[in-house]
Amino acid sequence: MACHLLRVVRGRVTGAHGEGEGDRTGSGSGKDMRYEFRVNGIVSRLLAETFPELDLSPAPRQTLCIGRVMDEAHLYGLLLRFQDLGLRVEEMRRLPEE
Repeated sequence: MACHLLRVVRGRVTGAHGEGEGDRTGSGSGKDMRYEFRVNGIVSRLLAETFPELDLSPAPRQTLCIGRVMDEAHLYGLLLRFQDLGLRVEEMRRLPEE
């Protein structure tokens, strides 16, 4: 299973090696975007309650967390919350609008 590492460089989310993936938040669009976070392991119900803005569903060896992200600050806040709770985000991606 491939591991996708993320890092933040000057307000931009990039791949592990700094490939120019661009500003994934679309901060100039003026509206919220849908994101999917893939977290290692199954997130307990108690931890899931700390993410009321996300819908969590179990997958093999992972938990999928999908929801709307209001802006760049909200995105980084979610990533910090995952980290503070000891949850490892394997992959994060912006989803196309429905």
